[in-house]
Amino acid sequence: MKMTSLKLKQILEQHLANDDFRTSYNRDKDTFRIERKETKKGITITLPNVVGKYNQRGEIVIDELVDHITEALRIMNEEQHLAGMEKQIYPVIRATSFPTVTNAGTELIFKDHTAETRIFYALDLGKSYRLIDEELLHNEGWTKERIDEIATFNLRSLSLDYKHEQVAENDFYFISTQDGYDASRILNEAFLEEMKANSKGELAVAVPHQDVLIVTDVQNKAGYDILAQMTMKFFAEGRIPITSLPMIYEEKSLEPVFILAKNKPEKNQ
Repeated sequence: MKMTSLKLKQILEQHLANDDFRTSYNRDKDTFRIERKETKKGITITLPNVVGKYNQRGEIVIDELVDHITEALRIMNEEQHLAGMEKQIYPVIRATSFPTVTNAGTELIFKDHTAETRIFYALDLGKSYRLIDEELLHNEGWTKERIDEIATFNLRSLSLDYKHEQVAENDFYFISTQDGYDASRILNEAFLEEMKANSKGELAVAVPHQDVLIVTDVQNKAGYDILAQMTMKFFAEGRIPITSLPMIYEEKSLEPVFILAKNKPEKNQ
């Protein structure tokens, strides 16, 4: 069965039927919203994005989406605290196009990273997480600096297990643990420095979506082409896309680059 926005809307209404919830469909924007009647807090789904994934991956996409929505609505109905949860605070990488304000109008806590990426901060709640906002920070009396320091410290405790593949004499390393923080490992400077020290050529990294970090020891021109194609493919398939542009790592800094076919990269101005 070929999925459409209207069919998907009907399926979601069936799966999420609950007297506490209200659903609505915006025909102009092609979005589906579900919210708690009492608080009016909820989540909005852009239906064509899900339809595209469904047509690629099938029913599992619906199951994942229903789980995600159910968990998000549960979290919205609970009060979270930072005190006592210090070990559950992590940085997350998002695209610079990612919203910096919640649907409720509260500013999210974030920090600039590269021309393509920003760092946000998550309170890990087990099956899912909540991005930390100004309101939560204010209620706890914490500073942005404290959040950043704790998140950066916790990041170092995450495993750095990777899979290694050699393609056309270039070495590719993939971290994909599916813990929600794979892309965040790009912030582990000690890890990047170690990879740089052991590289034979130029070190490039990519965070096409949330659930993968690609580190590449580029040793010839073909390496750039392969990395560019790989990053674009992962970016198109990712649940939370970040950037299709790889980055060159040198002198402890990351520079997003356009990689032209059969050529070395040009820096992204």
